[in-house]
Amino acid sequence: MRVKFNYWSTNDHTLIDLLANGLDDLKELDNQLYSLFCVEHKRQMNELMMVASCSIVPPAVLICQSMSAGNVTAEGYPGRRYHAGCENIDAIENAAIERAKQVFHAQYANVQPHSASSANQIVLFSLLNPGDTILGMDLPSGGHLSHGAKISYSGTCFNAVSYSLSEDFLIDYDQVESLAIKHRPKLIICGTTAYPRQVDFKRFREIADKVGAYLLADISHIAGLVIAGLHPSPIDYAHVITTCTHKQIFGPRGGLILSGKDAGMLLHDKKKSLAEHIQRAVFPFFQGAPIPNMIAAKAMALQLTQTENYKTTMYRILDNSRVLGAALMSLGFDIITGGTDTHIVLIDLTRNGISGNLAERALEQCGIIVNKNNVPNRNSKSTISMGIRLGTNSLAQRGFGQIEMMCCAEIISKVIGNMTGDTWDTVAVNDSIRKNVREQVGELCNRFPIFNY
Repeated sequence: MRVKFNYWSTNDHTLIDLLANGLDDLKELDNQLYSLFCVEHKRQMNELMMVASCSIVPPAVLICQSMSAGNVTAEGYPGRRYHAGCENIDAIENAAIERAKQVFHAQYANVQPHSASSANQIVLFSLLNPGDTILGMDLPSGGHLSHGAKISYSGTCFNAVSYSLSEDFLIDYDQVESLAIKHRPKLIICGTTAYPRQVDFKRFREIADKVGAYLLADISHIAGLVIAGLHPSPIDYAHVITTCTHKQIFGPRGGLILSGKDAGMLLHDKKKSLAEHIQRAVFPFFQGAPIPNMIAAKAMALQLTQTENYKTTMYRILDNSRVLGAALMSLGFDIITGGTDTHIVLIDLTRNGISGNLAERALEQCGIIVNKNNVPNRNSKSTISMGIRLGTNSLAQRGFGQIEMMCCAEIISKVIGNMTGDTWDTVAVNDSIRKNVREQVGELCNRFPIFNY
């Protein structure tokens, strides 16, 4: 099929024409994809997005992902590329690096990792040898696959030992210390995906120093709270920090690797610093060419974190999650730890007699998007989650406040209280209830558009 539009047909070659022509081309040449994008955008506009690992990417960041910087092959680092034509890409990457260092008060930053999971992989293999012992939170307690899960590289390439939570669902730092003394890990990972309370990075560093281990802090879920000063920063406690850029930085799907005062420490070979080891592990050991347009999008997102609007949104995220948790408890739900210090609210549905799998399905039918989640300290099959995890990132970006969060709690309760069916295929919500909730969701979404942020 012949391309109808010429991207460079305008006299001034403006970016506006480039993007507009590209959209016209998409609609003309692949209406199936164009239609799917339209339907997906409409879905996001009209549903309550409460998945804790999601956020809304601002238009300026989305635009960066579409720019022609993505046409450039730029293996290597600024000033040391393996290809010509990278002068502007160098400037983009340097801007992203400096902004990451400024935002997190870091001494070292690498902006090339394609995800937080790959960033964790890079750190582990740059500091350890296969078979070395690592210590991280187990998956059922709220850890991550890349923190030592047996179905991940982290649990197969390394001798993974796991710590869990106390009976009150909090990190048991005495247990962490006991396990560290017993197993002498080379690296300890602190960081979670479903833990609603603050992490004591100082205590983790004390434990790591006691056994001579590196400390890796994965702050993917709390990066924005750290930036806004609403959660303690690990920058000078952890040897290395990793984060994704799409959860609370509101950027593209990608990763960052950071280091504070330990960036210059010499490692076992006494020739290269920690930062130098990581730098070579990103490229050429694990990754080839970076993705320049995504690095540009990271730079734009990091720039936005320095605005008052962003900081206000972080305060709203935290306030909203606390209101949501309290409202759900008042409606009779069991909330893990009885509240939250982050954007995460974790509901234990065991007493309700339903699984998180079915609750997720029923809520989705009513336009409320959450995700099923394991409940810590529960013996259940991994395929049957007894909880659901809620997050307030996207709703706070829309502008939701306390009143709207109490409304969200009420409609979640209404849906869960009117479910029928006991399998994924049969679960349903009463038609009148579903229609009523859909109307409430639509009204909330209309009052708070998706790009209100």
